[in-house]
Amino acid sequence: MPPKASKSKEAPAERPILGRFSSHLKIGIVGLPNVGKSTLFNTLTKLAIPAENFPFCTIEPNEARVNIPDERFEWLCQLFKPKSAVPAFLEIHDIAGLVRGAHEGQGLGNSFLSHIRAVDGIFHVLRAFEDPDIIHVDDSVDPVRDLEVISAELRLKDIEFMERRIEDVEKSMKRSNDKQLKIEHELCQRVKAWLQDGKDVRLGDWKAADIEILNTFQLLTAKPVVYLVNMNEKDYQRKKNKFLPKIHAWCVLIFKLNNDLSP
Repeated sequence: MPPKASKSKEAPAERPILGRFSSHLKIGIVGLPNVGKSTLFNTLTKLAIPAENFPFCTIEPNEARVNIPDERFEWLCQLFKPKSAVPAFLEIHDIAGLVRGAHEGQGLGNSFLSHIRAVDGIFHVLRAFEDPDIIHVDDSVDPVRDLEVISAELRLKDIEFMERRIEDVEKSMKRSNDKQLKIEHELCQRVKAWLQDGKDVRLGDWKAADIEILNTFQLLTAKPVVYLVNMNEKDYQRKKNKFLPKIHAWCVLIFKLNNDLSP
């Protein structure tokens, strides 16, 4: 029999996490126009939506469900033989390309940003291949610049949201002495300052009480992000691409910046 664990070493309490809680996840494919978002969507879903060589080929987001294979699920179904079996699935949204100024409505940006707000996480597609036949909205390939454009637009939209929220809370505070309003107002001020420092909400070290309030906002920069690098087949096979070190360096720098100071 293994020795009993010491009572003094208690397991750390689990902290709430940022995000919407649901029986299934919604993932939005995000990036600049013509970086490969619709191609990725077709690959994941085995569909054939248009993926043309011009900006804003996608206007309304395409949606599809992808089943998640799980041997444990299959085993349980064989063991208990339920009348119906519903496997886990991932709902994928192919969202139209964002451009600089999207938070102000450039390129129909306000509509596209609202589509991002509706998902639980982000697949951020980066173009790391050069092809003169495929248009780039900035006329040159620079994935780090693209990263900064998209990240900045999401933060600016969150700042805009927080400013409106602060105004609403201040109006409510004039009519009520509810302590919760004061708590929310103080948090909103901290979140706004955090965003204005160029930091994403998801990388902040927030307290459990903060997260309970933040989850009601569904901020764009609070959503988890997976960076997907789209490179040509030759670079993929040789596992080498001239843009990868720059992308890695940017990600490391942003992580250090966001963790330099606690909110």
